Amino acid sequence: MSSLNVMVVDDSEITVRKITKILEDIGHKVIASCPSGKEVEQTYRRVNPDIVTMDITMPDIDGIEATRILVRQFPDVKIVMVTSHGQEQMVMEAISAGALGYVLKPIKPEKLKNTIEKVVASQRGLPNDG
Repeated sequence: MSSLNVMVVDDSEITVRKITKILEDIGHKVIASCPSGKEVEQTYRRVNPDIVTMDITMPDIDGIEATRILVRQFPDVKIVMVTSHGQEQMVMEAISAGALGYVLKPIKPEKLKNTIEKVVASQRGLPNDG
């Protein structure tokens, strides 16, 4: 798979750094990070990434609503949800909102790599956990 430009949406700077390192280690480039669902549309429009990793739980606009916003404005957006165990119902809501896949925290590099590959290869395919 060729290198992808990725936008990371997460309110935790530690998580952003972890995801960025994993993505860079597997050959992708993080071109923007966004700490808030409020900023997601503006940031996406500015950087036009190939794929977005989206945290579900954020303080202002959660990842599910941020996904809805992006899908409404950018129908071809590719979003991978990043979630903790025990949030299965929220994951299903995110998939219904337009996310194409998800990975569980703590993020394993191989799972993230496989999920991104499947999401990029599919067009509105079935959800998966890597």
